[in-house]
Amino acid sequence: MALNDITLGQYYPADSAVHRMDPRVKILLLIALIVAIFLAGNLLAFVPVVALLLAASALSHVPIRMMLKGVKPLRFILVLTFVLNVFFLQGETVLVDLGFAMIKTESLITAVHYTLRLVFLVLASSLLTLTTPPIVLTDGLERLLSPLRVVHFPAHEMAMMMSIALRFIPTLLEEADKIMKAQTARGADFESGNLIQRAKAMVPLLVPLFVSAFRRAGDLAMAMEARCYHGGEGRTRLRVLKCGQRDYIACVVMALVIAAILLLNRVC
Repeated sequence: MALNDITLGQYYPADSAVHRMDPRVKILLLIALIVAIFLAGNLLAFVPVVALLLAASALSHVPIRMMLKGVKPLRFILVLTFVLNVFFLQGETVLVDLGFAMIKTESLITAVHYTLRLVFLVLASSLLTLTTPPIVLTDGLERLLSPLRVVHFPAHEMAMMMSIALRFIPTLLEEADKIMKAQTARGADFESGNLIQRAKAMVPLLVPLFVSAFRRAGDLAMAMEARCYHGGEGRTRLRVLKCGQRDYIACVVMALVIAAILLLNRVC
């Protein structure tokens, strides 16, 4: 797996309707889409989800292949999910008899259904981070969590931590790639051997990566203190969040997608 296959936290700059949407609306629409994906009770009910993801990719100018790159790191989990559901779920109609195990039609359909559910969840989450800068995402999260301040919930601090975590994922991946290339040039082998041997080979990579991460965290803390950063109290913002016509249209489209999924669940 190449480290640049991980798209979580990466931002794809473009001037599109999706990029210009209010981050609060995009976060709420992502939550609604996740609920819709779990509401889909059969394979046909995934058709509105696929249509929505394709339309969002086209409107955002984010290549669908870039969104699919985020699925590649989860190959092992997807294959494991598929295999476990195929061979261990119960069914009535035998599709293939392998002698030592039987593949049944119901278990195969369920395995495809659960695997596609994971794929769509990753694609939907990747679309949010690819079309929203981390600082804008922080503002949206903070605004959504601000009502919890009445119970003394640290909304600004939580949003800031999530934003910093997303912001530093690409940075740490780039650092890990540099360390891996340096270790490979010194004779390290990260590809051959069984799973345990490959895990042991990652130790020379993880130790300097952790040291670099802690050093960056210390530098960031000192920079924030030097600029007298003290949280969200009294802070002003360059960009004022305001919902527009495109946000309301997106909400209507999401409502139609959920309604279509519920209808297909009843019909099929």
